[in-house]
Amino acid sequence: MDYTKNTGTGELNNSGKDSRPAALTANADQVAAMLGVSVRQVWRLHATGRLPRAIRLGHCVRWRRAEIEAFVEAGCPTRQEWEAMHVS
Repeated sequence: MDYTKNTGTGELNNSGKDSRPAALTANADQVAAMLGVSVRQVWRLHATGRLPRAIRLGHCVRWRRAEIEAFVEAGCPTRQEWEAMHVS
């Protein structure tokens, strides 16, 4: 699934897609697109513990794409349930 916008300056291949590898993380706009909800709803879900824990890269808040996809496959449990499932 490709949820990224071509906002970079990477070269395009013959299929018209950016030749750079897909990003490992997603911002709130991209998570909203992945989940089919508004950006505001992403922030609400984050604030109420209904999304996996976000990571911070400097001032940027990001979610791991693979984790969001696995979270949806697991039925969107609460953050507490999600973290309990992944205790090593």
